[in-house]
Amino acid sequence: MSDGGESRLAQTPSFRLDGQRALVTGAGRGIGLAAAAALAQAGAHVTLVARSAAEIEAGAAAIRESGGQAEAAVLDVSDMGAVEAFFAALPAFNVLVNNAGTNRPKPMWEVSEADYDAVLDLNVKSAFFVAQHCVRAMLRDGVGGSLIHMGSQMGHVGGPRRSLYCASKWAMEGMNKAFALDLAPHGIRSNTIAPTFIETPMTKPFFEDKAFLDSVLAKIKLGRLGQVQDLMGSVVFLASDASALMTGTSLIVDGGWTAD
Repeated sequence: MSDGGESRLAQTPSFRLDGQRALVTGAGRGIGLAAAAALAQAGAHVTLVARSAAEIEAGAAAIRESGGQAEAAVLDVSDMGAVEAFFAALPAFNVLVNNAGTNRPKPMWEVSEADYDAVLDLNVKSAFFVAQHCVRAMLRDGVGGSLIHMGSQMGHVGGPRRSLYCASKWAMEGMNKAFALDLAPHGIRSNTIAPTFIETPMTKPFFEDKAFLDSVLAKIKLGRLGQVQDLMGSVVFLASDASALMTGTSLIVDGGWTAD
């Protein structure tokens, strides 16, 4: 006869996102599309955002065909007026994946002002104001939730030819910590995911250089490049109640790169 002890066991918080509204920027391919798929597979209604329609419409259609809920919305996250209008016109999102970003790898002495503006404006300025307007809508509608910013292991260490990228991703880590402190009283969490090199359509050409590939694999202690699937669980975890006590921190998914 049971003594009822099992009723005293703690229950694992849900990883499900049913009834949640999620937004993913830079969602047309690679990490962004995988993040959107992960959120939809966990039950969220996902809006995929990018500058051009074709990829995000295809991604949203693929999610719907697999049984998820998704729609595409064309938005240039570097257009501050468009970002403000976008969030003002919609019900608040519960989850934001701030994923849009870029990189111009070159030695620091070759970096131009145009390079600087391109990387810092998208990776920091746009990420900041997308988060700001997302939060304003959350506060307006009395909605709590989770901000997830796609950082990088390069926001925790340095790397050759990565001065601009490191500057932007270290900035994101500091921004994230301050966001968390501002937002905690409102039930809104803010965290980053910091991946190692992930094989995507954007990065794949770099790995055709065997010397570069070998140098990367020497630093990833698990001995392989990351795949977008390696980040999907982290996105769902940070979006869900399973991470309810996590804010202002970074989930490093780097195969051991920063442990060395």
